[in-house]
Amino acid sequence: MSAAVSDVSPDPVVYLNGELVPLSEARVPVLDRGFIFGDGIYEVAPLYALEGGRTAFRLPQHLARLARSVDKIGIVNPFSNDGWRKLIGRVVNANEAAGGLRADQDAIAYIQVTRGVAKRGHAFPAGVQPTVFVMVTPLHLPDAAQRAQGVRCVSAEDRRWLNCDIKSVSLLGNVLMAQFAAENDAFETIQFRDGMLTEGSSSNVWMVKDGVLSAPPRSNKILEGIRYGLIEELSAECAIRFEAREITEADLRAADEIIVSSATKEVLPVTQLDGQPVGSGKPGAVFAALYAAYQRAKVKEAQEAQQGAKHESAEQSERLAV
Repeated sequence: MSAAVSDVSPDPVVYLNGELVPLSEARVPVLDRGFIFGDGIYEVAPLYALEGGRTAFRLPQHLARLARSVDKIGIVNPFSNDGWRKLIGRVVNANEAAGGLRADQDAIAYIQVTRGVAKRGHAFPAGVQPTVFVMVTPLHLPDAAQRAQGVRCVSAEDRRWLNCDIKSVSLLGNVLMAQFAAENDAFETIQFRDGMLTEGSSSNVWMVKDGVLSAPPRSNKILEGIRYGLIEELSAECAIRFEAREITEADLRAADEIIVSSATKEVLPVTQLDGQPVGSGKPGAVFAALYAAYQRAKVKEAQEAQQGAKHESAEQSERLAV
């Protein structure tokens, strides 16, 4: 379930370079390369509070993308997957203990890794330690009205750099597109590069035509959202034909359905683009099927995680008995 805005702790406990501290006390030097150059990467993973406990949804995929991002910019990954998992758990536990996060609240884990602190200079410095920051806060998913009515989007030319597959903290291009949406009373900005669909300012974009679900192919022009692979799986489960292909602006404007997806949006229907209705102007059948399948996937993964935890606990008890 989602928390109300009033439930958000004004001062969550965060992890910064080996310490758990209140956010208000977290400090990084001004010469941190994330601050000076945007020289770093980040990752965002949902933590769902379902029956039986909290589950980090698709965490292996999120950590694999984090590993790809740090590798592409030449930073040594500070933790193993197990190390990241335990660290997120520490931050969750600290916030629950402090009263800033209820056990029944969905949450979002934000991870940021920068190259570290060094004298200002563009080339990579030698011998510096990465700055590692982890924050866990309540997750606010789109509400029932947004799912039932759909959201309004606007479009713009994609003018960002050509390494969009790296989840970089250098997000000025995305910030400008998010602001463009805000200034036009829209939920999201859908971008086109050379007449071809890329992505939203903070979401992947999908279109449906004649029952076929399509998305731009994986490339350096888009961030491969974790929902990309998930929705491929869900479309197969729902017997929805999926195609990864180049989508022209004309294709998108003639779509029967447009859907946006991200860790914080899950899947959400777009019912208006640049003031014009998308298809019938109402959320479509493909969206409805994918949303229902998404919710089933959350429950299934939570159940599998709980079974795995029970199995691990039983194995530990057996070792102690021996």
